[in-house]
Amino acid sequence: MNEQVVKKGIMVCGHGSRDKDAEVEFSLVAEGLKKRFPDMPIEYGFLEYSAPNIHMGLNSLIAQGVNHIYAVPGMLFAATHAKNDIPSVLTTFEEKNAGLQVTYGQELGLQQPMINAFQARIYESLGLDADNPPKELYDTMLVVVGRGTSDTEANAEAAKLTRIVSENMGFGWADTVYSGVTYPSVGVGLEKLLKLGFKRIVVAPYFLFTGRLIKRISGYIDKVAKENPEVEFINTPYLRDHDKVIDAFEVRVRNIMEKQQVQGEDLMATFKRRLAAGEVDVHHHHAEYQDPEAHNHEHSHDHSHSHDHSHAHDHSHSHDHGHAHGHSHAEPHSHGVYKHIAHPLGPRTMIGEGICNCFMSQFPQELLDEEKERIENGFKGEALAHRK
Repeated sequence: MNEQVVKKGIMVCGHGSRDKDAEVEFSLVAEGLKKRFPDMPIEYGFLEYSAPNIHMGLNSLIAQGVNHIYAVPGMLFAATHAKNDIPSVLTTFEEKNAGLQVTYGQELGLQQPMINAFQARIYESLGLDADNPPKELYDTMLVVVGRGTSDTEANAEAAKLTRIVSENMGFGWADTVYSGVTYPSVGVGLEKLLKLGFKRIVVAPYFLFTGRLIKRISGYIDKVAKENPEVEFINTPYLRDHDKVIDAFEVRVRNIMEKQQVQGEDLMATFKRRLAAGEVDVHHHHAEYQDPEAHNHEHSHDHSHSHDHSHAHDHSHSHDHGHAHGHSHAEPHSHGVYKHIAHPLGPRTMIGEGICNCFMSQFPQELLDEEKERIENGFKGEALAHRK
């Protein structure tokens, strides 16, 4: 009896974005990895909003004869998507494809290459040489912008990064703000930190790619800078496909190859244990691409429909097919409930600025009414979050 020949391939799993520029930038990671692993098929895909979706990338690998897939989450930290949603999609796909093995890797985390990439972007924004940096930057404050999530440990990793980078580079002061569900939010955080009196402030978003949040962050910086012309604000570029970022992805792939995953449970083992215990669900809504333009973020309603559509996207391979499926207009996010959703310095300060519906649904009605009145009457200075 002949044994099956094992052919291995790499799958890079992303979240997806309504911003098409983010899709293009994510594809650059796959292109960078192809240079590191020239003899292995490499694909990428997204959980939602973007094409190709993860199933498309996995199917493409199978079509190339791959039967052992190394799947790497394109996530900075291990929050809900890396812990639950991606393992859910991979597990379902593996079960439906006999003879296929999928090995799931770890999030990028605070590897040294990621720290080096972030520091290089900061030096770049300051017009300094990362290979020949100054000994200190005591006259400058660093503000790191984390994604923000309902996962406490992921938020803590962003704060840990801030401390590491601050000490490595010698900033006069450093703090962390968040663009998502936790606190402090970017705009309010900057308002509070201005009181420390620094005349030069570096705002550094710790994000892999562009998107609506990056553009919103830039808007906050521009607004605060306009209101405080005596302070120099420096907007650091996000990580993108920096060589050190590609290094970090390569490390995670080689960790799988060399079976050097984390001590104890890895992300997939933890997911399967929690799934067996009934602590998590398999999220089938992530199985198929959903056009972001077909989903209005400001409303939801329960009815299903089917439709035919095809996917075209701009990268080195094509997935030319159509399919029909039914789905609800409910937002496909699976963010956990955040116990501090009403925090005065948190996401309530972003109400009225296009904050996603998955968070809006968590706000108590009385809080929404209070913020609506503030917005309609222009009483920003009277709002709890903005009191001086």
